[in-house]
Amino acid sequence: MIWKVVKYGTMTAGTALVAGGLVFGSDLGSYIHSSCREVRAAVKDNIPIEFELRRARDLLDGVGPELHRNIRLVAEQEVEIANLKSDLAQGETNLVDEKHRVEKLRNCLSTSDVSFTFGDLSYSRAQLTQELSRQFAHYKEAENAIVAKRQLLDSRQHSLAAAMEAMETAKTQKATLEAQIDGLESQYRLVQAASGGTELQIDQSKLSQAQKVVGDIRKQLAVAEHVLAHEAKFTSDVPMDAVNEKDLLTQVDEHFGKDTEARAGN
Repeated sequence: MIWKVVKYGTMTAGTALVAGGLVFGSDLGSYIHSSCREVRAAVKDNIPIEFELRRARDLLDGVGPELHRNIRLVAEQEVEIANLKSDLAQGETNLVDEKHRVEKLRNCLSTSDVSFTFGDLSYSRAQLTQELSRQFAHYKEAENAIVAKRQLLDSRQHSLAAAMEAMETAKTQKATLEAQIDGLESQYRLVQAASGGTELQIDQSKLSQAQKVVGDIRKQLAVAEHVLAHEAKFTSDVPMDAVNEKDLLTQVDEHFGKDTEARAGN
């Protein structure tokens, strides 16, 4: 089944290439290249900024374990350098001792003695010469080993310094990129807020309805004020008769049962 799918897919692709060759001729390659670039650009333009920011953070998070691994490698190099320094110091001490032994044998052979005694052991001149040859060869091997260890120590120290500098540079770049991503995220949130891309939702239709009702009320009140104004124009004051003070007082006194004349006398 799989081979059939592959076969049909290959045949379809081949047919498309042949048809494209017939239509576009030698320009088919440039058309395909331009189409691929157009597709890539369209896909990239449609990727959300939020996704790109998350991808950038994921990439930076992947740098963290690498930095930790490099820190371990640096620590291992520091231990190896410390051990190498210790070995070198011990080797240099041993080399000084070897030099003293060689010089002692050489000084013995500078005399005309035919036999030599060291502790409980006795050596003929030929045997001492043989021993000097062996000690001198051993000294030169130790000396070469010290030179090699010094070169190795120098190389490892330079490597350690370069590794630490690279690690510090990577840490600085990581911190700088994190700060830049934080700034981009803040800028992205501001853009979202400015474009209305917030979670706050208000029903604008209800506000419009309320605004219309307020307008209708204002219109009704204005009409009522105009009506009252016109009614006031067509309403005249009712003329009132002049009031006679004496008659009024008499009416009041009679009503309350008092004699007007008596009140006047008082």
